Amino acid sequence: MAHTVNTGEKPGKGEYSCTKCGFDVTLGDRDKMPPCPNCHNTSFTKV
Repeated sequence: MAHTVNTGEKPGKGEYSCTKCGFDVTLGDRDKMPPCPNCHNTSFTKV
């Protein structure tokens, strides 16, 4: 099972996919994971 990243965490640079709707979020080195802009879910997996 893939590691889950939650809203508020700083998982590092990369692309993350919402575990609920599949929307992709791209983060920089220092960015905090936001809630999903599409469905407001709070968990993601690294793409």
